[in-house]
Amino acid sequence: MQPITQLVADEFTAAGAGANITVDGPGTTDGFEAFCAGDTDISDASRPIKEDEVAACEEAGVEFIELYIADDGLSLLTSPDTEDLTCVSLADAYAITGPESNGLTTWEEVATLAEELGSDQVENYPEGELTVAGPGTESGTFGSYIEIGLEDIADTRIEEGALPEDTDPLIRTDYQSSGDDNIIIDTISGSPNSFGWVGFAFATGAGEAVQILEVAEEPGGECVAPSNETVADGSYPFARPLFIYVSTAQLDENPAIEPFVTFYLEQMAAGLAEEAGYVNSSEERQTETQETFEARTTGPLFTGE
Repeated sequence: MQPITQLVADEFTAAGAGANITVDGPGTTDGFEAFCAGDTDISDASRPIKEDEVAACEEAGVEFIELYIADDGLSLLTSPDTEDLTCVSLADAYAITGPESNGLTTWEEVATLAEELGSDQVENYPEGELTVAGPGTESGTFGSYIEIGLEDIADTRIEEGALPEDTDPLIRTDYQSSGDDNIIIDTISGSPNSFGWVGFAFATGAGEAVQILEVAEEPGGECVAPSNETVADGSYPFARPLFIYVSTAQLDENPAIEPFVTFYLEQMAAGLAEEAGYVNSSEERQTETQETFEARTTGPLFTGE
């Protein structure tokens, strides 16, 4: 979310708003911690707010307005040197990055688990050392990746007895994590036969430095590449919503916030999200978001639909 909000802030300042907008990017989870502590006025989020975060805000007396801003797609990446592997299913993603993958350092080791999960891509796996890079726990992309790509398979594996019931987190913990997507891109680009994930905007911005993989929901299913169209219509398995959360107390106390948020929504309606490398939400969604802000409707609203 930081690139979108920074672009809006720059446009707001250029328009002569006369307000100083500070945009920082510690990641969604850290951002909510600061927001619920009353340290920020607006919190960007690359996922919906979680129940424990809502509880933390309630305990601190922080009411908020949830505004659906745009759409994004997590992009699964490998090195450009990995020529045969062009598509992975969620089963492959789990075999490479799930909690059962801790300690697996080669593609051959991953392939054994992938075959057990029914992967139809194992024959396309590269050979040799596997380097995995992705966002850390401070990032909303970390939580979204687990929720979309790993959680359901992990739950099934727990039911089958392949995983302990108390497995946490539902992801391997020995990968190279970073809060900076550019570092992740550099790791994937510089490591032959690597695997990782970042937001759609960062992946497309990397150009030929990385290879963006297509993704199938199930082994043998349709391979779908992330694009504006597939993210917007939800056919890409790793599509996700993007939000801003506005403190109602600060909205009342800080005279700069209402015009900034109003400007923000106007820019989204004008298609600025796409300029920042993301996907514009539908006109219907934009109308609902505008009505939510005008009505000052508080609390979590997103239901996943």
